[in-house]
Amino acid sequence: MTYFMQRILNLDEIKNEKFVYLTTKGRKSDKDHEVELWFAISEGRVYLSHEGQQTDWMKNLIKNQNVKMKIGSEVFRGEAIITEHGSPERMKGMQALYSKYYGPASKETLDDWFELSSVIGIKPE
Repeated sequence: MTYFMQRILNLDEIKNEKFVYLTTKGRKSDKDHEVELWFAISEGRVYLSHEGQQTDWMKNLIKNQNVKMKIGSEVFRGEAIITEHGSPERMKGMQALYSKYYGPASKETLDDWFELSSVIGIKPE
């Protein structure tokens, strides 16, 4: 009988990396589509945001929420959702993203900064 041990992903080890390489499945082509994005980690989730109209990668994850991520040397899969305005999940993502790149901020600052943005939460598998 063969035994193996699955390595557990430690998000704390990669939280200070600058970029995530997010791979979605093309909604029309069904081919992999990779983008480089800023990210933040909070409470076991990876957060991304995008201001303005939905991009191809966002349209792709609406059709298929299963994504692949590479952060530093870690490669893993996850399930992505676009958070709802006013939801606690969105607020966690906003706080994590803003504080990682700019420092702490008030709720008013976060609401203003992310007013036109989508916030995406990804639960690693």
